Amino acid sequence: MGNTETTSRSIRTTPIFAVLLAGAFVAFLNQTVINVALPRIMESFDISAATANWLSTIFMLTNGIVIPVTAFLMERYTTRQLFLFSMGVFAIGTFICAIAPSFSIILIGRVIQAIGAGILFPLITNVIFTIFPIERRGFAMGIFGVAMNFAPAIGPTWAGWIIETYSWHTMFYIIAPVALIDFLAAIFLVKNVTETRRPKLDVLGVILSTIGFGGLLYGFSTGGTKGWTDPEVVTLFIVGGVSLILFVWRQLKVGHPILEFRIFKYRLFTLTTIINVIVTMAMFSGMILMPIYMQNIHGFTPLQAGFVLLPGGIVMGVMSPITGKLFDRYGAKWLAIIGLAITIVTTYALTKLQTNTSYSYVIWVYTIRMFGMSILMMPIFTAGLNDLGLSLNRYGTAMVNTLRMVAGAVGMAFFVSIMTNQGEAHVKSIMNQEKISPTDKAHLALAIKQGTVMGIDDAFMIATYLSIAAFILAFFIRKSGKKEEAPMQKKAVKKVPQLQ
Repeated sequence: MGNTETTSRSIRTTPIFAVLLAGAFVAFLNQTVINVALPRIMESFDISAATANWLSTIFMLTNGIVIPVTAFLMERYTTRQLFLFSMGVFAIGTFICAIAPSFSIILIGRVIQAIGAGILFPLITNVIFTIFPIERRGFAMGIFGVAMNFAPAIGPTWAGWIIETYSWHTMFYIIAPVALIDFLAAIFLVKNVTETRRPKLDVLGVILSTIGFGGLLYGFSTGGTKGWTDPEVVTLFIVGGVSLILFVWRQLKVGHPILEFRIFKYRLFTLTTIINVIVTMAMFSGMILMPIYMQNIHGFTPLQAGFVLLPGGIVMGVMSPITGKLFDRYGAKWLAIIGLAITIVTTYALTKLQTNTSYSYVIWVYTIRMFGMSILMMPIFTAGLNDLGLSLNRYGTAMVNTLRMVAGAVGMAFFVSIMTNQGEAHVKSIMNQEKISPTDKAHLALAIKQGTVMGIDDAFMIATYLSIAAFILAFFIRKSGKKEEAPMQKKAVKKVPQLQ
């Protein structure tokens, strides 16, 4: 990447970074508010919970189509073109959601939002690695982590207050102008910091990727509710799995792949990606199970349940730049080990939840758990991408984001399924032990509540085991040498695209 360093010195990085950060914040905020709004949207359009859940599912599926293609987009189009497109499309989608007179219209708005949002994270990561030298990337990624972690933290609480005070439309009416202002600022402040080429798009690869990732994501999102043996779910897994195998095979054969699987030749990148996927699944266990526990067991409102998640998110936001500085100085290994040790202890503490566990215990344990994750998430992500060098960075960001998205979907479905199945088994066991009749409503309700908590505890125990696996892997992390270009190019000049 011949003149990138010159470019990064001749442009002002702060305005570009600020605009990108604002775009990321509003996009991440948008992703977390929809779940809080679902009950009111159901009332507004007179739809079932299963139908309303499509607002989350369709966003995830669209991301699954867009994110794998971002490496191609970043090579084909300039930084400025891509950011303006993504923020412009996101703003339009948000306005459509705000004015939506029917469910079908808000669903279209969510698809348009997801197209814009799906490009943002890989694009911003690629820009950070381009405009910041290797010794400052940890801090820059830490600042980016403020948007990535703080927005989801305040999202549910903020959305809960807006919806209870005004309406769900207001939520989108606030987000849309902020996105539009960021779009207008980008016109003047965002400069082109990467070189472009005219690669040929692998159309068959895009089709196989869409069917593969789309099938698996939809299969996992519906498997938790319909059951894993449901014919539709089994069909989705088979079609998605076969398409994904064909997609990987094709990407290893074509000269210009959409997702570059050869980057897994890099040991540190592969190791940190595996840890990232495991930790993402473990993190989603808390994000999905804690609101269920607080609302179904303690009877709190969504707003009150949101307050449980708020301190942890604030801690992650505050710690991100500090962790980035520590990464620049010490590397990822001991940050990952310490962070995972905290995650293991606190996740295990969540296996001790009871029907009468105090609110303060839940908040403290969850907040300390998020503190542990804040120490390790961004360092392992940055260390893995540093191992690739600049020319392969776009492929690394596309790959990690694709796998994280799949891990999030798998994690949510997996832990909800464990909670549900184990909960039902515990309820039956309690009814048999206590000799509770199905007609005894009072005692049955207590049995269901107790069984549900035990199911949640079992799910957190699985999350504990996952955290232990990641902890063991963290000991194999080594500090990567400073690398601005990737040695893979010497081994696979014809196979791996270069930017030089």
